[in-house]
Amino acid sequence: MEKSLIHKSMKLRQRSVQRLSCSVQNYDWGKKGPDSEVARLYAANSGSEIDPEKPYAELWMGTHDSGPSFLIHQDLNGMSMSLKDWVSANSNELLGHKVVQKWGSDLPFLFKVLSVRKALSIQAHPDKDLAKVLHKFMPCAYKDDNHKPEMALAITHFQALCGFITLEELKGVLDNVPEIVQVVGSEVANQVFDTTNADGEDKVKSVLRLIFTQLMSATKEIVTTATTKLKNRLHMENQVRQLTEEEQLVLELERQYPDDVGVMSAFFLNYVKLNPGEALYLGANEPHAYLFGDCIECMATSDNVVRAGLTPKHRDVKTLCSMLTYKQGCPEILKGVALNSYVTRYLPPFDEFEVDRCHLPQGESVEFPAVQGPSIFVVTFGEGIIFTSNFTGDINITQGEVLFVPADTEISITSASELHIYRAGVNSMFFQVP
Repeated sequence: MEKSLIHKSMKLRQRSVQRLSCSVQNYDWGKKGPDSEVARLYAANSGSEIDPEKPYAELWMGTHDSGPSFLIHQDLNGMSMSLKDWVSANSNELLGHKVVQKWGSDLPFLFKVLSVRKALSIQAHPDKDLAKVLHKFMPCAYKDDNHKPEMALAITHFQALCGFITLEELKGVLDNVPEIVQVVGSEVANQVFDTTNADGEDKVKSVLRLIFTQLMSATKEIVTTATTKLKNRLHMENQVRQLTEEEQLVLELERQYPDDVGVMSAFFLNYVKLNPGEALYLGANEPHAYLFGDCIECMATSDNVVRAGLTPKHRDVKTLCSMLTYKQGCPEILKGVALNSYVTRYLPPFDEFEVDRCHLPQGESVEFPAVQGPSIFVVTFGEGIIFTSNFTGDINITQGEVLFVPADTEISITSASELHIYRAGVNSMFFQVP
């Protein structure tokens, strides 16, 4: 009888918008206390106090087991149901038929807010085939068997390393950073100098893979000696000339992670600066490291990370160096497409997700038309009211509010103050494919 009542309660609200209580990750690289956007949102979402000495790195909004969200609405036993359990029990109604057909009874995306105080690891995310292998043989290090394409949308000015620099830029690095040549050896460095783009893409990638692997595989003793020389030289040269942005960055990374090979590997990657409202996306097997700032992040539902530098965590240098695509050149910066006066949409080339950015002036309204898949909304600033097409009543929203919106639900938002909202959903292009 009790199970029947619980099931009936679930069915009665399976089409309704649900408030979520979300998980926070206190990784060491996160901004501390009230300086962290994540801390402010988590405190508002959970009602907890902010610890001024604690790092608040990531707010997770979704169904991944490493940071699950829960429905604030309680069941008949007074228990909070996880979003994952609710979605699994009502997948066709909540996710939509086409989403269930492609990804099963779970959200295909994971939504996050990040507050970065110091650099994350030099890392990449495996494709689906590699993710299955890594999870099977090293499940403690690789928590699931899914791939993890992702996108970062800047809330504040945001800095990252992303993708390899061009061959010509790499030759300039080897000319100007003798410490790298000391680590990889002159024979390997000369192979780079002797290679041109006319040799073909495969040859260029092969040489880049050789020198990057040689660098990342160097012994701790060799790396310590080289980074010490590099640091001392740059400090001396800073007395007589203005250091480049990359050189200044390397000194900052060395301060954060002394004697780490990731310090020198930063010279191999593009130094990217995003303005608020700009985004970059990362496919499988692309090297990157977030450096500083606050951002909205969305990805496939996975937590697989292969690390090789700038981290005290588990490093898998061999896997990282073997899995990378070794594509070269600056990543594409997305500025989004305006849907109306207040909403901008960011569409990466991945089926699993898209992100909308809504900045609504006081007293204005905006509509989010019904879509065939689920959505998660997070309020990062201000307050307002949400009206829904499923007649669940008006929902007052304020900073820190996180809402799950089922498929085929139209949303209308009216602001009581300036209001900033971000929405994650399945990529709308996915539904346009026959």
